[in-house]
Order: sequence, then structure tokens, then C-alpha cells
Amino acid sequence: MVITEKFKSLLFGMPQSSSVRSVLLLLVRIIFGLMFLSHGIGKWIAFSDSPNTFPDPLHIGGALSFWLALFAEVVCTFGFMLGALYRLCLIPMIFTMLVAVLVVHSGDPFATKELALMYLTIFVLMFISGPGIFSMDAVLKGFFK
Repeated sequence: MVITEKFKSLLFGMPQSSSVRSVLLLLVRIIFGLMFLSHGIGKWIAFSDSPNTFPDPLHIGGALSFWLALFAEVVCTFGFMLGALYRLCLIPMIFTMLVAVLVVHSGDPFATKELALMYLTIFVLMFISGPGIFSMDAVLKGFFK
């Protein structure tokens, strides 16, 4: 039986160049970045009440915990989406999700932890994979060669 090239690519996937991989990484950065950013924007909108009522999982004070979470969910998320200081921006995002999974929701059922685990998994995988060639880091790397 002869399998056509189109059928092979449908079954086994198309060979991916670094450009295709980078486009996929860019899409993941934008999609998950916007999703994660919505959590930070929600905290920012509720700013007047949040610092006083925000959980203090690390025992550093609710206000400081709030500001650190806001920094990870807004400032670092923009860096993540742009691919600017990419891995440096992912560290607070990963740490925030680790705290959410292991401390804040430690006694909760899996369904409650699921979103934080999803973000944690994506962020760790993205940390390992790097931002791709369509990123500010790639532009800066080429600029400083």
C-alpha cells in the first residue's frame, strides 16, 4: 500500500522548522499570557480591597503577597508574552503557581488546583523550551552579536 505524502503529514505531522516551532511558541505565549493576565487585571481592578484581604501564604504580609502576585501576573506576564527577559519573567510566574498549588490550595480537591497546575505545567515547559525566534530576546541577542 502506497501512502501519499499528504496522508503521511496528516498521520505523523509535518516536519517542523524552527520558524514553525517559534510561531507555535509565540501563540502559546500570547494565549496563555492573556489568560494569566486576566487574573492579574482582576486583582488590579479590585485593588482597593485586595491588599487587606489577600491571603498570606508565605507569612510576609497580605499586602506584600498581593504585590508580588500582581507583579508576577501583570508585569512578568507582559515580558512572557513579548519574549523579553523571558526566563527571568517566568521565574516569578512559576513561583506564584507553585505557591498556589502547594500552599494556598494544598488541602483543596484536585478540581480547585487544576487551573494553577495547568499554568504551572505550561510555564515550566515554556521555561525549558525558550521563547523562540519571534521574541524580544531573539532580537536583542542578534543586536548584541
